[in-house]
Amino acid sequence: MPNPSAEEISIVDLIPALRAFARTFCRVPDDADDLVQETLSKGLANLDKFEPGTRLKSWLFTIMRNTHYTRVKAAAREAPGLLDCASSRPISEPSQDWSVQSREVHQAIQKLPSHQREVLMLIGVLGVSYEETAQICGCAVGTVKSRLNRARAGVLEFLGESSPQALIEPRRQLSDNHWDTEGARR
Repeated sequence: MPNPSAEEISIVDLIPALRAFARTFCRVPDDADDLVQETLSKGLANLDKFEPGTRLKSWLFTIMRNTHYTRVKAAAREAPGLLDCASSRPISEPSQDWSVQSREVHQAIQKLPSHQREVLMLIGVLGVSYEETAQICGCAVGTVKSRLNRARAGVLEFLGESSPQALIEPRRQLSDNHWDTEGARR
């Protein structure tokens, strides 16, 4: 069996980032994993089209983004009824170990338009540069900055906060409270 090339090793190293990016598109973890698998299959099948000297991560993110939007278009054409059909909803909600605040933040992010959510995940979570994000999303750097700013403002608005500092202050207030030995507040 031949040794894997440097690109194949790099692709394996990028799987966690690909999974995180896939979660911006797919709310169901299994669907996100399927998207990652399809992205990796397409990437490996087209490795000869990858331009050496460019970023493999950006190339795979672009493949993932295009794959997702192709799936969405196909699903819309093939859907027998509404996308929010009751039969497509799970019978019971999945159990999660997230804190209340992280669940609220996650829900706020999911309410964002997909183009804002995508930029927020690429830059804010995955640490992709503005330039790479612009390349992945197929838009100008200024558009990326504008979408990121709107995404941040949208999350704060959904959370009912006026500034990012407001999300931190309640924690400080709790830690600044002083309690006496009997559990009563001083």
